[in-house]
Amino acid sequence: MLTIDALKQFGANTDDGLTRCMGNEGFYFKLIGKVLEDKNFETLEEAVAAGDLGAAFGAAHSLKGVLGNLALTPIYEPVYEITELLRNGSDVDYKPYLETIRQKKSELADLIG
Repeated sequence: MLTIDALKQFGANTDDGLTRCMGNEGFYFKLIGKVLEDKNFETLEEAVAAGDLGAAFGAAHSLKGVLGNLALTPIYEPVYEITELLRNGSDVDYKPYLETIRQKKSELADLIG
């Protein structure tokens, strides 16, 4: 079951996230649940695999905004890093970033149940 304490242990900045949701815990939790359904995670992976760094950047940038607003720091940080690499068209191996994002997203899903 998702709780503020569980999110804090996960590493989320719940104070910031709740402030952005006007202190409405139920609304905050609802938005967090919606994050897991965001198709940009899939788009990011597919675009990187296809070498379409422009599409990958668009998906990563969108995720960065959502994750930042909800203060889901453990997922936000690797998304932020990959966004900046993609913005610059960096020739790097994106797989470690994608793996970290998948892992942290899975951890969040486990918290939700």
